[in-house]
Amino acid sequence: MNIQRIRPNARMSAAVVCNGLVFVAGQVADDASADVAGQTTQILAKIDQLLAEAGSSKERIVSANIWLADIATFGQMNGIWDAWVPAGEPPARACVESRLAFPQYTVEIAVIAAQGR
Repeated sequence: MNIQRIRPNARMSAAVVCNGLVFVAGQVADDASADVAGQTTQILAKIDQLLAEAGSSKERIVSANIWLADIATFGQMNGIWDAWVPAGEPPARACVESRLAFPQYTVEIAVIAAQGR
């Protein structure tokens, strides 16, 4: 079984490819001063890049987990998410309120996708 680690560091890989699946680690915004919509936009762009690097795309996402620091921002995040998800191809998804690792982050997203385009 071949395992490909994408952008690994001492703690984690940004993504791992194994058995035709791409596991994208929880992504957070680079500019944490942005609001939830801005952070979500940044995160989804990072996910697009990681999936492309792994030989996949958002059309191939089978599962997504979303953590919000404040569930009251659910609508703001969904406004960006709904515009990004390909029509007719939404993944299975969970979204919960959770305290994130650092208080400046308002949203974190992890996905699993099948390889291919």
